[in-house]
Amino acid sequence: MNRHRVDSRGSLGPDDEVMPYSDDETDDELEVSSEEEQEEESRDPQPPEEARPSEMGWKVKANDRPYHQLPEFKKKVFLCFKKSRYSGNEIKTYKYNVLTFLPLNLYEQFKRVANLYFLALLILQIIPDISTLPWYTTLIPLVVVLGVTAIKDLVDDLARHRMDKEINNRKCEVLLDGAFQESRWRNIQVGDVVRLKKNDFIPADILLLSSSNPNSLTYVETAELDGETNLKFKLGLRVTDEELQEVRQLAEFNALIECEEPNNRLDKFVGTMRWDGGHYPLGLDNMLLRGCTIRNTEVCQGLVIFAGADTKIMRNSGKTRFKRTKIDELMNYMVYTIFVLLILVAAGLAIGHSFWYQEIGMKAWYLFDGKDRSSSYRGFLSFWGYIIVLNTMVPISLYVSVEVIRLGQSKFINWDLQMYYAEKDTPAKARTTTLNEQLGQIEYIFSDKTGTLTQNVMQFKKCTIAGHSYGDPTTAEGVVLDRGRPVDWSWNRQADKKFDFRDHSLVARVRSGKDKDANEFFKLLSLCHTVMVEHKDGDLVYQAASPDEGALVTAARNFGYVFLSRTQDTITIREMEQEKTYEMLALLDFNSDRKRMSIILRFPDGRIRLYCKGADTVIYERLSPNSRHKETTQSHLDVFANATLRTLCLSYKDISTAEYEAWSQKHTEAQLVMADRDAVLDRVYEQIESDLMLIGATAIEDKLQDGVPETIATLAKADIKIWVLTGDKKETAENIGYACSLLTDEMQIHYGEDVNEKLRLRQANRRNETQALRRGQKKPAEPFFPAPGKNALILTGGWLNEILYEKKKKRRRLRLRRLGRRVPPSNPQDGQPMDDWEKEMRQIDFVDMACECEAVICCRVTPKQKGNVVSLVKKYKKAVTLSIGDGANDVNMIKTADIGVGISGQEGMQAVMSSDYAFAQFRYLQRLLLVHGRWSYIRMCKFLRFFFFKNFAFTLVHFWYSFFNGYSSQVAYEDWFITLYNLAYSSLPVLLVGLLDQDVNDKLSLKFPKLYLPGQQGLLFNYKNFFISLFHGIFISLIIFFIPYGAFLQTMGQDGEAPTDYQSLAVVTASSLVFIVNLQMSLDTSYWTFVNCFAVLGSIAIYFGIMFDIHSAGIHVIFPSAFTFTGAASNALRQPYLWLTIILTVGISLLPVICIQFLHKSIWPSVGDKIQRNRKRYEMEMEEEERKKPPTFQRGGRSRRSAYAFSHSRGYADLISSGRSIRRRPAGRGGPQESIREVPQRAAENI
Repeated sequence: MNRHRVDSRGSLGPDDEVMPYSDDETDDELEVSSEEEQEEESRDPQPPEEARPSEMGWKVKANDRPYHQLPEFKKKVFLCFKKSRYSGNEIKTYKYNVLTFLPLNLYEQFKRVANLYFLALLILQIIPDISTLPWYTTLIPLVVVLGVTAIKDLVDDLARHRMDKEINNRKCEVLLDGAFQESRWRNIQVGDVVRLKKNDFIPADILLLSSSNPNSLTYVETAELDGETNLKFKLGLRVTDEELQEVRQLAEFNALIECEEPNNRLDKFVGTMRWDGGHYPLGLDNMLLRGCTIRNTEVCQGLVIFAGADTKIMRNSGKTRFKRTKIDELMNYMVYTIFVLLILVAAGLAIGHSFWYQEIGMKAWYLFDGKDRSSSYRGFLSFWGYIIVLNTMVPISLYVSVEVIRLGQSKFINWDLQMYYAEKDTPAKARTTTLNEQLGQIEYIFSDKTGTLTQNVMQFKKCTIAGHSYGDPTTAEGVVLDRGRPVDWSWNRQADKKFDFRDHSLVARVRSGKDKDANEFFKLLSLCHTVMVEHKDGDLVYQAASPDEGALVTAARNFGYVFLSRTQDTITIREMEQEKTYEMLALLDFNSDRKRMSIILRFPDGRIRLYCKGADTVIYERLSPNSRHKETTQSHLDVFANATLRTLCLSYKDISTAEYEAWSQKHTEAQLVMADRDAVLDRVYEQIESDLMLIGATAIEDKLQDGVPETIATLAKADIKIWVLTGDKKETAENIGYACSLLTDEMQIHYGEDVNEKLRLRQANRRNETQALRRGQKKPAEPFFPAPGKNALILTGGWLNEILYEKKKKRRRLRLRRLGRRVPPSNPQDGQPMDDWEKEMRQIDFVDMACECEAVICCRVTPKQKGNVVSLVKKYKKAVTLSIGDGANDVNMIKTADIGVGISGQEGMQAVMSSDYAFAQFRYLQRLLLVHGRWSYIRMCKFLRFFFFKNFAFTLVHFWYSFFNGYSSQVAYEDWFITLYNLAYSSLPVLLVGLLDQDVNDKLSLKFPKLYLPGQQGLLFNYKNFFISLFHGIFISLIIFFIPYGAFLQTMGQDGEAPTDYQSLAVVTASSLVFIVNLQMSLDTSYWTFVNCFAVLGSIAIYFGIMFDIHSAGIHVIFPSAFTFTGAASNALRQPYLWLTIILTVGISLLPVICIQFLHKSIWPSVGDKIQRNRKRYEMEMEEEERKKPPTFQRGGRSRRSAYAFSHSRGYADLISSGRSIRRRPAGRGGPQESIREVPQRAAENI
């Protein structure tokens, strides 16, 4: 697996270590950035450059509200109406208000074709010549459906109103009329000066002017913005800090800010402040962004730059996409199919009526209605009459029933105690009610890494010092144990008692003071960092720029080297109970290019020493030839990396005073460079970070969340593919892939250069084909990996852009053009797409290649790239996708995927607020999909199949009856039965099956992931199932009509009366239908409860109760025109042979279904049928397995290259070196001088 990586600096390939570009990067910025890339190294400082005025399109005048209403700042809204381009600070996420709720909600509901159709029916029923049913048979169900949906929408919107009101009415102090006055957030405007206090939320994007801390230092917590929990610092300009402390000074502040337009880039802000004739550059460090919280700062003042919808957090929230399930789309197509069938049937019956009237109706004097109408006109009226009569083929209550089922399924997810995380008191939360059944059809999962697969908690596990490895359970004498006990830290009063370490021998060596290497190792960890420290209640609280650094400093603290405090130019530590202060001469901070950080210190005895820590690759390149233990340390690094630990090498270098002074001069000059300062500083740093002496290396565990490997293995058995999309380093992501069993030793790993080459060859082959063949139909492409075995892809963001022809390609072409090495783009060998079709084919090739692999890991990718990868799979594979993440950088892919899941853990709540489902641990995903998702899919499919069946069986009786009534649109049932059939007589049993049914229990669902496959393949609800339901309904309607019809021919009642009238036939057919539908539902129910039983029997009882009431004489007297079946039920149902007719009808209807189900389960059983048959045996086996504890997951595997995994963003070096920390330099600290002797550089040896 050891692969040579091309150095990005020396080649034209992408750099694996950097994010390729920001989301809002424009072509102009690409042009600028490419011109800024310096191919040749220049060590001379560059003269300062001024920002181009054209880049600044946003102007803000302090304390001047009328300025922002000037005509030049107006934008056209509609026709001649204009408004200010500056947004107010009020946010609106609600959809309705008091005036717009009714019209807007009705408009949205009538966008559903079914609702519009029933409204048209209602209008038709008002026309006397057409109406065959009373208007209330359509109005009552329509009002119920519209009312239930409207109430649901109203409740949702009221919640949004409350949230908006709570946010907009938060209070803040605003400078008005020369004094700070309390104001609400919604009244804040651009250009206002506001005052914020400790723990206040920041109401807008604000330029920090001053604060109560020295040098206007302000701490903010950005968890809601970027998902990181560690504190960040912000700085005011020196000029505003010195001159804007008093209210009077702030009231007279009249600066003009010119800056970039509002955008979603959280990592960039560029602006200039013009005040009193001076120009002052502004950057992101000067900005307080909305969504953050003020911490550890009593008071700060700032100027509002962006408000409301213009703020970065609102711009970064992305477009909310309306998500619909596959079943929703299929259901709509089926409703359209029913519309077509309805029109065809109605047209056929209308034609039949025209012929019937021509041949029979005109000649029968007793049928004359006194209206002189032609047969064709009567057929036309009959067509509309049958549209009304057969309207129940399109089920009006379908949509509201689906919403009720989804709401119930969402509540089951919320109530699931097995998805409740007690440690954080966090239950699972279904934040949407419209996507539950889609959870049972997932094919691809896109997961973040940090905080999603891992805990984002770093723990110091092992280390190697001077060629000796430490960290395994060992006694103080060095005897290795199988299971050791944790070290007792009671000897160190400053130790973190939560720190777990089991190698007692290392503690003994450090405490003895005899091992100088071990002492120097932990001294380096306590000094070489950018951690800030606070003293709270007598305890030390470290604020680190990354969890890694915090873990290393905490380790040093427990081993007796306690970091106490720092000032601008000193660091104070306690070395084994002796307090010492070191003078900090320079701090060389970490960045993604350097992959290391260094600190230059003057010891109390006057010696100057450089400490450096960083990736093994960069440290080894800079080691002195005299450095010892290189090979041994490298072998230990390989062992650590094999155990998926994050490694870091430690080294030092003694520097003479003359050498330091010469370098310091260059350093000072580089710090004053305005253009490309970072690159100039990096070159200066390179000069001093050479000839290093190796001390050892650390190994930190980025702990996986509980159950991650088992969850991934289970989901893989369900044929769900998992892709990891992360902004972390490639090596880190790869190691975590092995740790969580996503990658295995048997897999062949393919990296960016391999993938790009394979795609280039496929593209070249395609170009060699003729144009006609290329555009036409051709045979399926060959697989990219024909060799047997499993494959995996590991790509970086740079390679992803390279492969998919994104902006990075443009930057590369610009760079080539500047270097004079540009190949003409018309040449196919350039690798550029010749047209949009070729670019699309390249994307299809990439998706096909990735989908051939067992695992895909994309690292160093931007949030936009995460969303793009998800979009590609959705677009070209038509697959159902799920994205899961925990930070704001995951919001894009969460919104892009069909299902978005947020992890509510260490990070902020931005991902959770954008998600469809949220829970606290990754392992709950298998239960969400394999249990709740599968059950929801099965229930919804069964509900829809039966719902269509029962409506076909009910409606098509009118069709058969039409052959015996001259196609005259006469209904076969009583009007009130038609009205109440879907509302009361048949709705409850099918609704409960949609809510409660399950084929196997939750434990068996998790034990047999293959049960999930039918959902992925859409086997339980498709057009085949739809037509089966249609033909089943036709069969039942035939039996329901013709058996009673045959029974009524030439019959005589017991009392001499012949109940062969139309009303008696309607009662018998309706009673048979109610029995058949409810008993058929009983046959299809897999999971019986008391509620199901009550619903079936209750529906039948309700039918008879309501029917006898409606057919009673009393109600006929009150409403004679509405209730015309007086006494029909009591007259018909007292005849025994009519009850026998009902029993015969029900028996003949259900017997074939019972036989088919028996044969199907006996001869062609599904996986679920087999599991149900052996359920008892499987449950006993699971009980046995629970008694035996499963073995814990063991890390390890084949040896891999040691991975640099110092997940470290820019630290506090700027803050420390600028002297703007809270703690002032102490008057003086003393301590014994360091006992380690100075070693001449040329004859240096390891300590």
